[in-house]
Amino acid sequence: MSSRQQGYLRDLGLGPALLRRAMNLWPPFLGAGIKVTRIAADFRDIEVRLELGLLNRNYVGTHFGGSLYAMTDPFLMLMMLHNLGPDYVVWDKAGSIEYVKPARGAVHVHFHLAPADLSRARRATTHGRKYEPAFHVAVVDAKDEVVARVTKTLYIRRKPASASATRGGARPRKAAETP
Repeated sequence: MSSRQQGYLRDLGLGPALLRRAMNLWPPFLGAGIKVTRIAADFRDIEVRLELGLLNRNYVGTHFGGSLYAMTDPFLMLMMLHNLGPDYVVWDKAGSIEYVKPARGAVHVHFHLAPADLSRARRATTHGRKYEPAFHVAVVDAKDEVVARVTKTLYIRRKPASASATRGGARPRKAAETP
């Protein structure tokens, strides 16, 4: 699978600051009022904030559930993708949200990708096997009280060696060729 099949944005090599700015201008986030406030240089920590506004409140005046979920949607996949590198395919596979209490005012999420998460993914995907880890994050309010719990399941697979070699323009070696 080529990196083109995962989208052209991956090939742009956006650094964390530029990616943060681009995501804040992305129409689904802009319209919902979702703000990416921080992306760490190593893409292992991301913080996202959502203010309660006219366009993201529901019928009873609290945060619309879809906006709460949207603020958690792409980040674990992006973090894993940036940390594993171009030799891996990473997709969001599944997600669920549990609403704990009505969300009023500003809410935020902190995503953290531990080195152990990366080690497990690399180990589990040796020999082309797929790996589907589940991650849990909490959406919290200004008092750090949980308003929603989100579970995201990723699909991770290491690309075949020949696909990695041909991406950069090099042709794959035949078994009889020597380096």
